Amino acid sequence: MTGQRFAELHLDHVRRAFGDTLALKGMDLTIKGGEFVALLGPSGCGKSTALNCLAGLLPLTGGRITLDSRRIDDLPPEKRGFGMVFQNYALFPHMSVRRNIGFGLSMRKTPKAELTRRVDEAVRLVQLEEHQHKFPAQLSGGQQQRVAIARAIVLEPPLVLMDEPLSNLDAALRLEMRTEIRRLHQSLGLTTVYVTHDQEEALALADRLVVLRLGEVQQVGSPEEVYAHPVNRYVAGFMGYRNMIPVTVTAQDDERATVRADGVELVGVKREELADHAVAAVRPEDFAVVTEAGENTLDATVEIVEYHGREQAVEARLRDGTQLHVRTNSRLAPGDAIRLKVPVERVLVFS
Repeated sequence: MTGQRFAELHLDHVRRAFGDTLALKGMDLTIKGGEFVALLGPSGCGKSTALNCLAGLLPLTGGRITLDSRRIDDLPPEKRGFGMVFQNYALFPHMSVRRNIGFGLSMRKTPKAELTRRVDEAVRLVQLEEHQHKFPAQLSGGQQQRVAIARAIVLEPPLVLMDEPLSNLDAALRLEMRTEIRRLHQSLGLTTVYVTHDQEEALALADRLVVLRLGEVQQVGSPEEVYAHPVNRYVAGFMGYRNMIPVTVTAQDDERATVRADGVELVGVKREELADHAVAAVRPEDFAVVTEAGENTLDATVEIVEYHGREQAVEARLRDGTQLHVRTNSRLAPGDAIRLKVPVERVLVFS
């Protein structure tokens, strides 16, 4: 079983309005055959709207969608032939696992021998051989999700669309199913568009991330690019830069900026054109607890400590009241006075 390959799927200035609200504001995106693309952002950013426009479940307000130069946005969902995996699984409760998986093939009047062969293979791929004659109510959440995935891939679609498929699962199952989805994507040569609000999930699964905000694309890039080089403070905040320290710019050149906040001086990487006031963004895990003063050190007081196994999640405060989030192997307690150091390249300065 392999997915039908195409060269590229193109969204050309795709817009979608709900009344006066523009949920997608001219989205441009090209997806190559075989790619795993994650649409990432908080609720209301337009990611599910984009997926539903791709699926044909929502008509476009403007723009066009083409598959290998053939326009498809005027086709109904069933003519596009894409596989869909929903958040709520959408299984038929009165049908067995096998019948659920084969339902789309039955609708296509697939010959019985071919249908049986493809359902057999899909059941094996999602490792549900022991459960294939059960009904959805007899399955765990993870098993139901496997049925939903099998039902999508059994059609050998050119594109699989997944809308937050793991959000109803517990933490351990989410990790397991994440690996399963990546394995199926690679082994079947699928092209996948995956909607999620979970940056860790997106980083682990995708070849490319598309970060959305209020219906507009903020950044498109590999997980490494978006993680290490966010283009603006919105993307930085969404990709784990929890510390956004208000600062005043005291010096800058093409690459670096020196900034100050209540007696604290930091040197960081300049990510945008800067005026007098800026924000220094730092990940919690990029702080190190040190004893000596020096470049890029800050003195703070520990307020809250959470135990996370090998490390602690710490909330601390600078003298001016700025809150800092720190992850450290050092054993700290509320009230401790600490000195934190952060490498220059780990401080991103935004306007």
